[in-house]
Order: sequence, then structure tokens, then C-alpha cells
Amino acid sequence: MRRNMKQWLKEYMEAPVKKAMPVLSFPGAVMMGKTVDELVRDGHLQALCMKTIADRFDAGVTFSLMDLSVEAEAFGSPVLYSKEEVPTVNGVLIGTEEEAEALRVPKVGEGRTGACVEGIRKACQLITDRPVLAGMIGPFSLAGRLTDMTEIMYLCFDEPDLVACLLNKATEFLISYARAFKEAGANGICMAEPAAGLLSPQLFDEFSKPYVQKIREAVEEEEFLMIYHNCGNIRPLYKNVSGIGACAYSVGNIVDMEQALEALPEDAAVMGNIDPAGVFRNGDPKTVREETRKLLERCGGHKNFIISSGCDIPPLTPVENIEAFFDTVAEYYRSRQ
Repeated sequence: MRRNMKQWLKEYMEAPVKKAMPVLSFPGAVMMGKTVDELVRDGHLQALCMKTIADRFDAGVTFSLMDLSVEAEAFGSPVLYSKEEVPTVNGVLIGTEEEAEALRVPKVGEGRTGACVEGIRKACQLITDRPVLAGMIGPFSLAGRLTDMTEIMYLCFDEPDLVACLLNKATEFLISYARAFKEAGANGICMAEPAAGLLSPQLFDEFSKPYVQKIREAVEEEEFLMIYHNCGNIRPLYKNVSGIGACAYSVGNIVDMEQALEALPEDAAVMGNIDPAGVFRNGDPKTVREETRKLLERCGGHKNFIISSGCDIPPLTPVENIEAFFDTVAEYYRSRQ
């Protein structure tokens, strides 16, 4: 459903009662009786998964799958699949500048990108009571998966032209991919750029920020927003991250949420940051309630704070833990009315 997303977000931040926006999709596979392997290959199942989550939990938005192997696989990277875990890139595709220069930029639809776009198209037909956001990787994180996450850190110093070549090709593809999601009906994208959290401020400004900005400027409009997600250690990067100019930032549990709210732009939504593995996946309902309540009591006074998970909630997370999270958020805001 098309809507003015900038106005929607403004009203959301000003509202005294806010719904949670956890990055929640993969647990829907278990709720549907499907494996993760089945889900990531089938756009129809992805749409049903998103609908299952939307019907079960009263979230502010619906997120598609945060599968950061999709784009690298479209470029040719080998991927390891699992019935219970999110797919991962399993091998190096690019090792030299010659290989980078010869790398072909794929068309949207290659690999599993077509299934992901189709999943969004069908989900937008099924879910009309809240915005639907498509998940995609960020440019530096994609470049790191095409080479190797450790290797690319060295390449930033030793082979900066190679890295720039990959980033330009990644950015070209990601703009096309985001536009395909927009055409399919998505209200925006949630761009995951966690690898950029490994960079120094100077390297961040060289190898991540300008490419992220280029994507945002190419696709963002009143009806289509970009949430910038970085679950890495962005404490040294707050000023640099703020310069991206996103309408919303999603941060991981590695950082202090209160400090993030103080450092990031107050006119942008700042989302986070309950631990997806330690609390959601491996905790129990009591732990989830306690951690959620503590975070709300610390940060709920900030108008631009939206409680969320620190990253994608794992597939095998107990449903009762997710329910405890939503119940605690609802109780907190009821008590403030």
C-alpha cells in the first residue's frame, strides 16, 4: 500500500504510543512448518512468512528476510544453505583487481533476487495495515562477501582501486535492486551494512558512506524510505554514520542505546537494540521482559526512539520469547497513557 512514508515516520515519532519494530521474519518459517532452506528459495513462501508474522505480532512495520547472501550469490559467490540457519557465503569470488574489473554486474532476477522481489510483491498485496520494508545488503558488506571479510580490510590499504571497483559495481546493482523492490510495492528498504562497522572513520568515509548515500539519493522519495542498519561497533563512527542522512537508523546491541540516541540525529528515528541471540533466541520470557523493560525505561523518553532487536531475530527463536517482547512493549506504553 502506497503512503507518504516521510509523513508516516514523522507522525510515528511524535506519537505517545509506539509499536515495536523488531527485525523479525525468519521465525515465521517454523511457525509455518517450513525450513529456512525452503523459505529463502521461494518468493511465495517468503510472502506467506511475512503475512504469518504480521498476523501474529502487532509490529509497526513488516520486514522481509534479512538474508545477506542473496546479492553476493547473484554476483556468483558460492552459498552454504541450511534447514535451520540463514544462508552464508562460502568462498572467495574476487581476489585480484583484474577479477574485479572483469566481474559482471548481474541483472535483478538472477540468483534468488527474483524470488525476493516476488516475495515483496505478494507480501504487499497481503499486508496493507502497515508499511512493508524489503531487506538488502549494503555496498561495503557486499564487497566484503565477494572477497573475504578479513581480506577486504587489508585491501582497503593495499588495493584501494580494487575495493573501489567492487563498490561501484555493488552500488550499481543495489540501486537496481532497490528500484525493483519499489516497483513491487515496498514502502522502503532496510539496508544492512554491518561490515562497515569494522572501518575507521576515515575508511568509512571513503569506502562505505559515499556509496550508501548514492543508493539512498537514487531511490529515496516521500513514498520510499531507507533505514540504515549497522549492528557493528559504530561507537567511533556516530558522526560519520549521521552524515549518511538516513531517515532512520537501526543499531546493534554492541552499542549503548542511550549513547546512540544522543549521538545520532534527533530528527531521525533510532531503532534498537535487544540482543537477538543472547536474549531473543537463547533467553526465556522472563529475561526478554526484563531486558525489554529496562531498555524502555532508559530510552523511552526519547521521541525518536523505536524499540527493536539489535539485528535479525534468528529462525529458531521461541515464539513465547517474541510474544513476551511485544507484550512488554504494549504494557509499557499503556502505563504512560
